[in-house]
Amino acid sequence: MRVAPARACAYRVVRRVFEQGAYADRALHAESATLVERDRRLAMALTYGTVQRRATLDYVAGRLSSRPPEEIDPPVLAALRLGLFQLLLLKGVADHAAVNDSVELAKPAGASFVNAVLRRAAREGHAILDELDDETPAHAAILHSIPVWIAELWWEQLGPEQARALMRRCNEPAESAIRVNALVSTTEQVKGELPLTSYPAPGLPEGLVLDGAFDAHGSVLSERGAIMPQSRGSMLVARMLDPQAGERVLDLCAAPGAKTTHVSALMMGDEGEIVAVERHPGRAKSLAATCARMHADNVRIEVGDAATYGAQGRFDRVLVDPPCSGLGTLQARPDLRWRASSEAIERVATLQRRVLANGAAAVRPGGTLVYSVCTISRVESSDVVEALLRTDPSLELEEEVQLLPHRDGTDGFFIARLRRYPKTQ
Repeated sequence: MRVAPARACAYRVVRRVFEQGAYADRALHAESATLVERDRRLAMALTYGTVQRRATLDYVAGRLSSRPPEEIDPPVLAALRLGLFQLLLLKGVADHAAVNDSVELAKPAGASFVNAVLRRAAREGHAILDELDDETPAHAAILHSIPVWIAELWWEQLGPEQARALMRRCNEPAESAIRVNALVSTTEQVKGELPLTSYPAPGLPEGLVLDGAFDAHGSVLSERGAIMPQSRGSMLVARMLDPQAGERVLDLCAAPGAKTTHVSALMMGDEGEIVAVERHPGRAKSLAATCARMHADNVRIEVGDAATYGAQGRFDRVLVDPPCSGLGTLQARPDLRWRASSEAIERVATLQRRVLANGAAAVRPGGTLVYSVCTISRVESSDVVEALLRTDPSLELEEEVQLLPHRDGTDGFFIARLRRYPKTQ
């Protein structure tokens, strides 16, 4: 029996994610290249949902079978997870189609097992889900399919009510937004060319929120540099930096370039100078291509380590956007929750402190320093800024923002703006 193309594609991607450590978005892009648009959208929903909801699906599977998920052969487990997601968590899919295709995917060794579990799930699965609650971090981790350590982290930092709302939001579609490049077009012109409805982003004249998913990277608008797919949280970073035409700006950890090119657009594109530092030569090359496409002509790219880069002279404004855990982007990056760890956060926070201290050293008296990370983790955000302020009394904190997806409707971002006292003070 022939399996529906979207399910076959999703099955391959799910296996690559959990058996080979592939990134879901990249694997899906490769595996879905030959699908028609309708099948591509379904494959994305199946893939992202199955990967995101792994913990919930495995809990149900464990209740319906005497074999715990860790003892099921990975190819069979992938088919089972895919079928359970369709039966219990995805609307609009016929039960028989979900079961039959999952059984076919599990052939030959796992067909009878998958068939038995899924048929029980069709009868009993929703009742099992209805029994779940999120009264404790451990229970919430199962219901919302979040690692327990993340549930505990948010429970402690945000409180139970906010943590529950945030975890619920992490399983919903990510915000679909684009930034209009003022160096090439206007928001009105872009709105007229978009294939779906868009709305102005409050407080961001260059931002548009789209009513649905849109392949911005593959669009003609992107090809000519008129737009950049970018969340409102990410756009706010350059706005808080507030660069002015004619100024000298340092951008550390600059690739892939969304914020760099936004800073350039706010500086009118060819006035002043942006020194964009990127450690990896390959990423620096991609950054150069992005800047050329976006007509960011005042960007000078340098290959160097942001933690040790020796800036020539002082800068009016410095942007530090270092690597982070990415816990604010779990909606858009379905496999990230299973890759992250509390130990990795501690390690990356050490790097963040080094990069921020190096960036601070390049700020002129009276200049501005902005620190941003796309995460919801105190050790990577306010703790990093407080550590810098303790060691550099000539800096003052002007503004600090923590965006939360469930409250603000965009990626979770921490952004802090600091100012160095002028020498006269």
